[in-house]
Amino acid sequence: MSKYKRPYRFKKKKSILRNRFFWLGILVLAAGGAAFYLLFFSEFFQVEKIAVRGQEKVSEGEIRSVAEKRLESRILFFKTKSIFAIDLGEIKKEILNRFPQVATVEVSRDLPDALSIQVSERQAVAVWCLQDCFFIDKEGAPFQRAPLETDLIKVSGEEKLLGEIGRILEVKSKLKEELGIEIGKAELVSSQRLNVETLEGWEIYFDLKGDFGWQIQKLGLVLEKQIPPEKRGSLEYVDLRFSRVYYK
Repeated sequence: MSKYKRPYRFKKKKSILRNRFFWLGILVLAAGGAAFYLLFFSEFFQVEKIAVRGQEKVSEGEIRSVAEKRLESRILFFKTKSIFAIDLGEIKKEILNRFPQVATVEVSRDLPDALSIQVSERQAVAVWCLQDCFFIDKEGAPFQRAPLETDLIKVSGEEKLLGEIGRILEVKSKLKEELGIEIGKAELVSSQRLNVETLEGWEIYFDLKGDFGWQIQKLGLVLEKQIPPEKRGSLEYVDLRFSRVYYK
């Protein structure tokens, strides 16, 4: 008796065109391509305007020019000025490098086609003179050439010590408020010593790392008891750096 064999049946393959995942993939690719084109190449998101705010001494046009040079980029060999392709950090860095007068910069996107640049300029609090004179801000950063004649206090000393400008301004304020003494010059002799020159022509030596309040209190007592105004014409200096006050 012969053994019965079932005939082999070939399973028909479904056409890929009838596969719903195929069409879903096509739809996703089409949507992604359309979104990519819209974001990076459509006219709608191409930067047309740059608004600059906060500048006073720095030219608005020069700041805008720096930004304009950073607008164009390439994506897949095609040029674009898409607002989404712009490196805001590079624009900020370039403005800070180009303009020492600028203290801070904020660059933001103003959709759909504009950039906003907000700058804050350095404010001069003193003039630092070595060979040439420069305005310095409250952080001690030199940022612009200054004339020899100015109402601001003149500071001398090594550039690395200019971070102590806050201490100089503190001394200037305390002397005027507490003793009615005004100063016109200050010298950062070292990281430990500060010399200031009063408008009367005599100098005061401070311990830069010490308590200014206590040193000025000692100065007040010495001036009151030992060096009244009528004797200050020949006064050369008062040294407050030690426990005992020395003067000449």
